[in-house]
Amino acid sequence: MADSREHVQIDYGVFVSFDTEAMVRLLGEVFSRHDPPAIAAGLTNTEFEAFVRLLCPKAAAEGLTIVARLADTSEMVGAMLTEDSASEMPEGINRLSEKFDPIFDILGQLDTEYRSGRTARLGELLHLFLLGVSDRVAGRGVAQQLVAACLEHGRRRGYRVAITEATNKVSQHIFRKQGFVTRVQRSYEAHRFNGRPVFASIAEHGGPMLMDKSLIP
Repeated sequence: MADSREHVQIDYGVFVSFDTEAMVRLLGEVFSRHDPPAIAAGLTNTEFEAFVRLLCPKAAAEGLTIVARLADTSEMVGAMLTEDSASEMPEGINRLSEKFDPIFDILGQLDTEYRSGRTARLGELLHLFLLGVSDRVAGRGVAQQLVAACLEHGRRRGYRVAITEATNKVSQHIFRKQGFVTRVQRSYEAHRFNGRPVFASIAEHGGPMLMDKSLIP
């Protein structure tokens, strides 16, 4: 798969363990600078990098994550971190910065309502949950291509449904263009964590949405 614009060719492929440090740096920078919940919670680049690093061994083992690289240098410029929704979270999540707690809380509410007590089985539900693209390739459709490649890869692996928690209007627009439909929603303005309006400063973003898309032809 390749994308070219203004003499820049971008290749898309499956994440492997060799890509770990590049993805840690990329997603740490993108989310600490641009993701509304991360900004509202005060997460630093280093703190977000610690989160991504925990996820990388699982991503390599499952082979569901798609990354974008510049064809001429192999520099990573985008990633769609993806997992099997029924697989176990890696050890060490509880040792992350407490700043993650309100984010996990609001996104966890979406997931709990969506599942309504149902248990997903391995190989059924594809979970796309961290989409990041470098500023240097902004406007080239890299995010759309990453999501599309991820969905096609998951479909070939036999997954029946894809889900995501889109935390801002940009990502919500990207997933809608790929055919995702909003199923559950929360409000940043109304949300309280331990009585505190942690996300009041990002109320203009509305709130996170859990969206899904059937992968069955």
